[in-house]
Amino acid sequence: MSRIDHRRIAILATDGYEKSELFEPKRQLAEAGATVTIIAPDTGEIRSWDENDWGEAVSVDMTIENANPDDFDALVLPGGQINPDVLRVNKAAVAMIKKFHDAGKPIAAICHAPWLLIEAGLIDGREATSYHSIRTDMENAGANWRDREVVTDSNLITSRQPGDLDAFCNKLIEMLASGADARAA
Repeated sequence: MSRIDHRRIAILATDGYEKSELFEPKRQLAEAGATVTIIAPDTGEIRSWDENDWGEAVSVDMTIENANPDDFDALVLPGGQINPDVLRVNKAAVAMIKKFHDAGKPIAAICHAPWLLIEAGLIDGREATSYHSIRTDMENAGANWRDREVVTDSNLITSRQPGDLDAFCNKLIEMLASGADARAA
């Protein structure tokens, strides 16, 4: 496994994230040497949605208001239906995503989280994937939608579902380890 020591990764989420899509990237990125910071609209804890009920919570390390994208090397956007739907109407969350993109930093979005890429205006003309139920949303926003476990287009990494998490995390780790983000290109 590649090492990404000294890399700082932001995970942007709120209540209703798919449990595995936050906890698994957090674990794999930390095991590869990164410092992982959970960013949310408010302080305290955010709760996952686990199948058909509220699941495990995670502590918020920093609010969006106090987060500076310049302090991070990449952004992870967990899915689930609730989390990205709530965040896509949060102007500060969308602005943060745009700042990561404008800086050429990797943005990794899984499942329903590409809704956030649509809201930020980042998907038009790009190759991407998502959970199958938002394929039409993706295509209507201009994405060249692909049914693959992980799709990379420049600094965007997208995956379909929890079953793709290993490929999703590996692609982000590989991108960070190689320095092949848009800043280095």
